[in-house]
Amino acid sequence: MGAVLNAVLPIFAVILTGYVCARRGVLGPAATDALNRFVVWLGLPALLFQAMARISWVQLDHPGFLAAFTGGMMATFALSFLLGRGRGQRLADLSIEGLDAAYSNTGFIGIPLCLAAFGPAALVPAVIATILTACVLFAGAIVLIETDLGGQTRLAATLTKVLGSLARNPLLVAPVLGGVAACLPYPLPAPIWRFTGLLGDAASPCALVTIGLFLAQSEAAGAHAVILRLVGLKLVVQPAITWVLAFRIFDMPLLWAHAALLLSALPIGTGPFMLAKLYDREAALTSRAILVSTVASLVSVSALIAWMG
Repeated sequence: MGAVLNAVLPIFAVILTGYVCARRGVLGPAATDALNRFVVWLGLPALLFQAMARISWVQLDHPGFLAAFTGGMMATFALSFLLGRGRGQRLADLSIEGLDAAYSNTGFIGIPLCLAAFGPAALVPAVIATILTACVLFAGAIVLIETDLGGQTRLAATLTKVLGSLARNPLLVAPVLGGVAACLPYPLPAPIWRFTGLLGDAASPCALVTIGLFLAQSEAAGAHAVILRLVGLKLVVQPAITWVLAFRIFDMPLLWAHAALLLSALPIGTGPFMLAKLYDREAALTSRAILVSTVASLVSVSALIAWMG
């Protein structure tokens, strides 16, 4: 119980603070956008840069973690596809629902939660999971959506567009630059460490407050059965699959197995909502699924960390 109180409750308390501030008008919609931009373009990239700049190849050499986290994520995405086909939806809508079911909030919640639960050693697997979510799952969903809405003839242009977007994504560029810095034969100057450290220290609290602001603006939606199905896939099925892969099939250190399981059990991130808005799909449904999964994860993630001890 002490682990739950020390690790989980402060994280969700900061989210609740953002939620209350939005509901009472202390921070409005403009603050949500501004804080989100700060986290995405400055705070998290600085944190990811420092994490990668300080690690060695030995710390990255965990193929079991890559296979367990990615396998759980992609299996859940595929299962959501199969369960949603009966509704006669388009490929684009099935892709958004697949993201809802498999897209863990690794950046905004996963990184601060792993640091609180497991300490600094868990930052590296959290960073890797963030990159996998963006590069594998998010990019793959964009390709499917563009293929459906734009037609098969635009597939090459779609792939070029996705690769260009990834190359400009600060959450991907920053850890790559950090990896380059780690390979340099001389250390980085102290002012660079201090600069990135100041920005990185602000990433976690700002990210959590942003989640609270976003949840306060969640739109009402019908299709309650669909929302419950997506939340069940995210909070129950994905971590169950990841547990089998991490603890029964692949070999890895216990910390990395625990990190894979915890990161897979996180609530839905904001990425699916961004795509739903961008492509004018079911944004209200996605928004409500994010809200329900985040509230429910307070119980499920607390129970998971208590089980881990």
